[in-house]
Amino acid sequence: MQSENFTTSFLVGQNPIEVFAAINNVRGWWSGEIEGETDKAGAEFTYRVPDIHLSRQKITEFIPGKKIVWHVLDASLSFVKDKSEWKDTDIVFEIVNNGNKTEVRFTHIGLTQANECYDDCSNGWGLLVNGNLQKLITTGKVQPSPW
Repeated sequence: MQSENFTTSFLVGQNPIEVFAAINNVRGWWSGEIEGETDKAGAEFTYRVPDIHLSRQKITEFIPGKKIVWHVLDASLSFVKDKSEWKDTDIVFEIVNNGNKTEVRFTHIGLTQANECYDDCSNGWGLLVNGNLQKLITTGKVQPSPW
């Protein structure tokens, strides 16, 4: 299924507002250099790992306790032929009440198995979302780089 977007999810005991706040503390879980505001609608920020990854995101949806969407305005990935594979993709965080738990659903719309970076990028998102972000939510502690 070449057209399926990368997605992953997890459950935590924190409430949707706590989860929302942790996601927006991007510096607390997405290791690398981040410049700009990451916690309000319309804000733009850049993410950089020198010589590997540079992307610029705009927060296009910001619904407290429910949903955050980052639209990738520009990207440069040094390790693939098409350096701009992430450009015009959307990074989506959905927060859903699930009984006495909160589910975080992460989808990178436009990151599909047809992308050259799919394996590396999906593995990276797995470490960051299911590792760092989940730990930040459950412990409240900023997470170190997973690599």
